[in-house]
Amino acid sequence: MITVRLFISHSWSYKEDYEKIIKNLSDYINIIDYSISSDEPKDADSVRELKRMITNNLNQCQCFVVLAAMYAYHSKWIEYEVNEAIRLGKPIVAVKPWGQERVPQFIQDNADKIVGWNYETMANAIKDLI
Repeated sequence: MITVRLFISHSWSYKEDYEKIIKNLSDYINIIDYSISSDEPKDADSVRELKRMITNNLNQCQCFVVLAAMYAYHSKWIEYEVNEAIRLGKPIVAVKPWGQERVPQFIQDNADKIVGWNYETMANAIKDLI
């Protein structure tokens, strides 16, 4: 099984979705997780420090996965992560939450692949892009 360094963007209020992705993707790929956990921002002294942490972790990953829920449209952090992934040349896989039809336009415009809530499909999209 292939090992992949991933950064998975997520709103910490949707932590369960993030945990499901990590757990179930592990059936298809070995994951080294470079995501920022909900505990890490507490370690950041400032917005600048949190941005540095995000950039550092994105720089080390092979692929950036973003949960393309409509809340992402209103998240300055997810927008920052998408823009940094682009700047660093990281491929972007957008995952549409179960039952959601719409994806925020800035994610549609920047994702290399948009996939549904199917773990094998997610894993295949990641493998195709790295």
